[in-house]
Amino acid sequence: MKSKSTIVIPKIIELIRQQQLGIGAHLAAQKIADQLRVSRSPVNDALKQLCDNGIVVREENRGYFLARDLAKDGLDEAELAEMTEVDVVSGVYFQVADDLLTGQLPVQCSETLLKNRYNLTAAQVQALLTRITNEGWAHRKPGYGWEFSSMMTTPESLLQSYRLRLALEPAALLEPTFHISPNVIEQCRAAEMHLLRGGIDTDTADQLHDRGVRFHESLVEASGNPFFIETIKRVNRVRRLLSYRSMQDRARYKDHCEQHLAILDLLEKGKNKAASQALKSHLECTLQNLSNISSLLDVQSREQTTAKKRVQAGTGRTGHARAAKLS
Repeated sequence: MKSKSTIVIPKIIELIRQQQLGIGAHLAAQKIADQLRVSRSPVNDALKQLCDNGIVVREENRGYFLARDLAKDGLDEAELAEMTEVDVVSGVYFQVADDLLTGQLPVQCSETLLKNRYNLTAAQVQALLTRITNEGWAHRKPGYGWEFSSMMTTPESLLQSYRLRLALEPAALLEPTFHISPNVIEQCRAAEMHLLRGGIDTDTADQLHDRGVRFHESLVEASGNPFFIETIKRVNRVRRLLSYRSMQDRARYKDHCEQHLAILDLLEKGKNKAASQALKSHLECTLQNLSNISSLLDVQSREQTTAKKRVQAGTGRTGHARAAKLS
């Protein structure tokens, strides 16, 4: 079943063509949502997908702008089909994460294994591996095959990533160059209200993660400090794997949204010091609430160890054959 964002993509493209928009035209999410009579959420997701494919570009604190002249350089069916395959890849992405964390997928594997195990096309395997590689938890082995990183598959790794954010994010709000535009505040507020109005229960894990990332990165981007911005983006890329696991329990998201809204209210009033303290308290609260997630990952770590021992115990002739099959 296709997601709303995938269905919206061709409608946005048709809208661009009908209005004869040229390169550099501003694509306002709310305006597009009103014209298509859909909510803003799938439009934002569709614009992000179009951005990933080079059709639009995102400018910090300004939104999305058309990067291709679709009147002269139209999209062919192959390009549209490739974008609609994102849903398939996204679903498999989370299955790979789950299998890796529970020890059901070997840390080293081939593209053929992934293709057969998850019933993917060659293009989908490449899209999957490109996404995972960009997020920093897999790399190509010299010569042949792929290897997944174990860096972000332990409870301590997740806690360490939050401790780094706790040191960095509140400080970003106190930078002398900090400036957040009213438009960014309003966009962040709209995203939180969407979640409180039902999105917490209906959004996918991918959407929940991306909304949280957009909120925190918007605040850090407003610092104007490129070192802060690059660091937080890198942390957010590599922590996705474990963040996905933390979304098993969504009860805490209502508190998160309310805390986010309180921070936005303070920033809107120019009370950066109070906002910084509120952000610090928010991240500290999240750290405290991660104990249940850590317990879940402890169980998964033990499952990984057990699975590895089973493979190692069978490294006779049948064990070698089994290992060869996995790779």
